[in-house]
Amino acid sequence: LLSAMLWLYYALLSMDVLLLSINAIACVVESVYLAIYLVYAPKQAMVFTLKLLCAMNMGLFGAMVAFLQFYVEGQRRVSIAGGVGAAFALAVFVAPLTIIRQVIRTKSVEFMPFGLSFFLTISAVVWFFYGLLMKDFFIAMPNVLGLLFGLAQMALYLVYRNPKKNGAVSEMQVAAADAEKEHQQLPQAHVAATLGADGEVVRPDGDGAQDAVVVDIMPPPLPAAEMAPPLPPPPAVIIPQPRTVEVV
Repeated sequence: LLSAMLWLYYALLSMDVLLLSINAIACVVESVYLAIYLVYAPKQAMVFTLKLLCAMNMGLFGAMVAFLQFYVEGQRRVSIAGGVGAAFALAVFVAPLTIIRQVIRTKSVEFMPFGLSFFLTISAVVWFFYGLLMKDFFIAMPNVLGLLFGLAQMALYLVYRNPKKNGAVSEMQVAAADAEKEHQQLPQAHVAATLGADGEVVRPDGDGAQDAVVVDIMPPPLPAAEMAPPLPPPPAVIIPQPRTVEVV
C-alpha cells in the first residue's frame, strides 16, 4: 500500500495518466485487503499492523509529501519522489526472499503459488519496457530486480513442485529439528544431588555453596497395622408391623 501511494504521488507530479490510474486502483485494493486482515487477525497482529499503518502510511508518507510540497520545487521534486518510489519498489521485490528461504528449508512450494510468481514476473517485464520506452528509469530499474526474483521463484517451483520426491517437511518439523540441534549444542552438566532429611535436594556448586531446591515428596503409605480399623456397620432398624384386631 505504501509503495502504491508513493507511485500515485509520483504520477501526480509527472502527469502520467497510466501510472496514476493503475496505482489508484492498487490503493483501493490494498486498503480493502488490509481492512479484511484487520477484521480477522489476532489481537497482537492487528495492533502491530495498525502501528505500521500509522507510522509508515500516515507518518512517513505525510512527512515526505509535506517536505516536498513546501521545501522542494520543480523537476527536483519529481526526481526525489521517483527515487523514493523506486527504493520502496525494490523493497517490495526483495520481500519474497523470505518465501524463497522457506521453500528451500521445507523443500515445499505450499506457500509460493506458481500463478502469483508468474504474473509478478510478467508485470515486472511489462513495467520495465514501459519505463524504458517512456525513458523513465525510476520505473524501469526496480523492475529489473523484480524480473530476476520472479524467475528465481518459478525456478524453485519447478525444482520443489513434487513434495514426495523432494522429501518436503512441514514448518513444525523444521522448528523441532532446529530446537533439538540447539539442545544438543548446550553443555551437559552432570551434578551430583543428595536428598536431605527435610525433603530438599542439595546440589554442591563449584564454589562450595549449596543451592536448595524444594521438592514435593509424597509421604509413604501407612502400614496395614497402623491403619485405622474399619467402622462397624450401622445397626439394623426394626420397624414394628401393625396388628390386626378382629372384632366379633
